[in-house]
Amino acid sequence: MADAGGEAPGTGEPSEPATRVLRISQLDAFELDGALEQLVWSQFSQCFQHFKPGLLTPFEPELKALLQLLLWRFTVYSQSATAGQALLSIRYRDDAAASGARRYRPMSRRQKLGLALCTVGERWLRERSHSLFLRLPADSYARAGRRALELLTGLARAASLLNFLQFLRRGSYPTLAERALGLRAEFSKPQAAPRDVSFHYVNRELLWHGFAEFLIFLLPLVNMWKLKAAVLALFSPPNASFSSANDDSDASESANCKDCGLCGEWPTMPHSIGCGHVFCYYCIKGHTIADIYFTCPRCGAEVSVVEPVRLPVELIDMRQD
Repeated sequence: MADAGGEAPGTGEPSEPATRVLRISQLDAFELDGALEQLVWSQFSQCFQHFKPGLLTPFEPELKALLQLLLWRFTVYSQSATAGQALLSIRYRDDAAASGARRYRPMSRRQKLGLALCTVGERWLRERSHSLFLRLPADSYARAGRRALELLTGLARAASLLNFLQFLRRGSYPTLAERALGLRAEFSKPQAAPRDVSFHYVNRELLWHGFAEFLIFLLPLVNMWKLKAAVLALFSPPNASFSSANDDSDASESANCKDCGLCGEWPTMPHSIGCGHVFCYYCIKGHTIADIYFTCPRCGAEVSVVEPVRLPVELIDMRQD
């Protein structure tokens, strides 16, 4: 049955004011919006990756503002909800017009344009203000204008901080622009419950969270270089091992000078650590700097000295007839 007072033109479907939008859901919508804008910008910039480097840098604020306006046209302007809000079944409503009504009141045209000006315009001005003042002559008027802009920016940030603290307390108007324009977030679909989470899901999340914290604490204590060397020595072929360090080092270095013991490639500037295996200079130097207890990955010998490999060179007497 319709309401006794009727419905004004432009009203939508009935809303469900009993289920309020959680604070975390409103903040998640902003995170999704930021991720979408970053994805669109990365895809757009990849179109110019084969052009001259720095081609988009002089016009980057304007191009970002243009892409943001394009997203605004197909989200807020047409659906009264950002892309992140649409993914979470949230939308904006005109809180001033719908304060005493039970029907959904969509955003007015003035509110949509004001939201675009407060978001896209504010970001463009913040990114472009520095270069704008650099182009102006260094006189008193330019310095005064820059100081005034910095003062306004500081006041706006302080007001945004106070508004966010009020949002954490009340649960509405997460941004200063939404409070100034009278925009409140609500669910676009009826919600059966505020957010029911089963005990098994919470228990599993807590378990994985504790396991992740344990790994974060444990991994810095593990010597990964030594562990990797031990694994490589375990799976190395038997003929690559050496029984003692007193073997003929020249013969062993000559036999193993075909590949680096770390990277497996032809050794560049071959060096040895005293065990008979040969390594690239930069490979062995980097590993010994990273781990002072570095051992040979093939035989497990400790580093005694890093020295160049001296191989015998045969001189052939070439005689001309």
